[in-house]
Amino acid sequence: MQQPTLDRMFLALSDPGRRAMVERLSLRPATVKQLAEPLGMRLPSAVKHLKVLEEGGLVASRKRGRERTFRLQVEAMRTIGEWAHSREAAWHAAFDRLAAAMQEIDEEERQS
Repeated sequence: MQQPTLDRMFLALSDPGRRAMVERLSLRPATVKQLAEPLGMRLPSAVKHLKVLEEGGLVASRKRGRERTFRLQVEAMRTIGEWAHSREAAWHAAFDRLAAAMQEIDEEERQS
């Protein structure tokens, strides 16, 4: 996965409304209206948000007649999960260093 693609995914997820749409789509495909209503969002705004999600590779749409249905791109979510998992070791190492430094400070204070 190239970094710009991951950047677009995180950009798409940076908005709470778009994250709510992704949550809804994780349950089942939905139309623009079904995604907009619970958020109190007007249809043109919802379409713009969905375009960002689509450009980020997080959702795909399909038009049948006059209705456009969106669905979650599960592979994109896996990509984000794999990225987070790869960072997990670095995060644990950083927390281990922090814990060791805090223990050193605590020991120095007890000796003073």
